[in-house]
Amino acid sequence: MLVFFLKGTTMKNIYISLVAALIMISSNAFAEPISTESFNQVVATPPSAISPSINASNSDLCTVGVSGAVQTQVLGISGANTIRDLNCERLKLAKTLYDMGMKVASVGIMCQDRRVFNAMLAAGTPCPIDGKIGEEAKTLWKKNPEQVPKVMKIVESKQFWNNQYVLGSVYTIGLILLVI
Repeated sequence: MLVFFLKGTTMKNIYISLVAALIMISSNAFAEPISTESFNQVVATPPSAISPSINASNSDLCTVGVSGAVQTQVLGISGANTIRDLNCERLKLAKTLYDMGMKVASVGIMCQDRRVFNAMLAAGTPCPIDGKIGEEAKTLWKKNPEQVPKVMKIVESKQFWNNQYVLGSVYTIGLILLVI
């Protein structure tokens, strides 16, 4: 049978066919195996903690808004708070009283701040007390020193700052654990 096959072909064609067959066999033997991998990818938006906004622009409020949020892959926490500005309230009250023609009451409101009280004394016009102004007010202030506005003390207590340090450390550790 091989002779029958070789009868009509030339020797050159046989060599070409054998070389081509050997190349095909050897290239398949050394080829890298084909591997397929499949995976499922879930496309989802990450969770988010959104802190509530406190709009204070163009408003006549004596408050300051504070808000914040922390988000991890599992848990999100957000919060907000408002802080009253008492000095702003005092100024608004004094202005309102002054606009209504109650000038002594307006000065009385301002004198609730020890800095204003001291400035008025230094200017020679003591703050009004019990409806009295001028020298009468000065003598009443001397008789009733307990009614003089208290000095706002700056917190210098070592214990207070130690407590703040511990509290801040606890919050920081809590946030780190939340992230992990």
